[in-house]
Amino acid sequence: MIETLREIITESPSFYVGWGGLLIGLVFGFVVFRTNFCTMGSISDMLSFGDFRRFRSWLFAIAIAILGVGFMQNLGIVETANSIYLMPMLGWGGAIVGGLMFGIGMVYAGGCLSKNLVRAGSGDLRSLMVLIVTGLFGFMTISGLLALARLSIFSPLSINLSESGLETQSIAELLASITGGSQATLSLVVILVFSLGLLTFCLKDKSFRSSPIHLIAGIGIGACVIAGWALTGLAYDDFADVPIAPISLSFVRPTGETLEYMMRSTALGAPGFGIVTLLGTLLGSFLGSITSKKFHLATFANVPDTLSNMGGAALMGIGGVLALGCTVGQGLSGISTLAIGSVIAFIAIVIGGIIGIKLMEHFA
Repeated sequence: MIETLREIITESPSFYVGWGGLLIGLVFGFVVFRTNFCTMGSISDMLSFGDFRRFRSWLFAIAIAILGVGFMQNLGIVETANSIYLMPMLGWGGAIVGGLMFGIGMVYAGGCLSKNLVRAGSGDLRSLMVLIVTGLFGFMTISGLLALARLSIFSPLSINLSESGLETQSIAELLASITGGSQATLSLVVILVFSLGLLTFCLKDKSFRSSPIHLIAGIGIGACVIAGWALTGLAYDDFADVPIAPISLSFVRPTGETLEYMMRSTALGAPGFGIVTLLGTLLGSFLGSITSKKFHLATFANVPDTLSNMGGAALMGIGGVLALGCTVGQGLSGISTLAIGSVIAFIAIVIGGIIGIKLMEHFA
């Protein structure tokens, strides 16, 4: 059945990835809006109120995504080794510095990219500007004015694991190389340790267990990440002229790609997975705001508010490229592959968020 489904999708990958990605983004945006899921807000809740429920919701989504991706790999639905997260070049410097920059930036921008997407879809013009600035600085860092500096500074802060005989940067393969054990067995062990450990941490808390909205957020968002991997995994074709790489939800590079596509769509062909999921997220949050009667236009309060949001957006654009993702791209999709770089980036983003909140409180 899986191979039959793969054959159907690979016959017209742009069609299925386009419409499937749009649907995944729509569900993601709707769930994020209706549950008020926010990674930056979860860190703020912990520091300000001692409330860990939204942070546990994030970890709950990660645990579900790890289990789902592991299960799909076992069935042959997706091969995450073909994704950017598991490439043997471990950019530890970019993951740390980029993660810190992104974490600080999301505080000053009032939320990470997914939160700003949801706010933009519900009428917040501030978030729309944040998205535009983030996309511009992201592309400047990839191949524009900041690209040379990125390569000069962070290329030396990378480790080519293939020189040590590793094909990927997965935790399981590293452990297998160190211990001499079976990679397949260690992969199962790592998946179970991470996922069950996170699930235990989340579900042992009564306040989290008894909060349906936080449970729904974790389940819904984790399922969207799984769906993204399944769709692009089935669409991946080695023999295609331009293979669709396995990927799931991520928003830094797709924000820049969406801006480019709006200007050059006739030259670029069908939009990719990142663009359609971003547009789907906007649509999903719009539907969520309309159905809950919370759609309203908003703009910057004053000049300091404008500068704060624009500065935060620039940091997210640069940091997200250096770290190869955002709180969703690395903090959910990447970490679901159990890549070493994704774990480093996730930790750095959380620390950056804490630093950002402390800085904002200090200079308030």
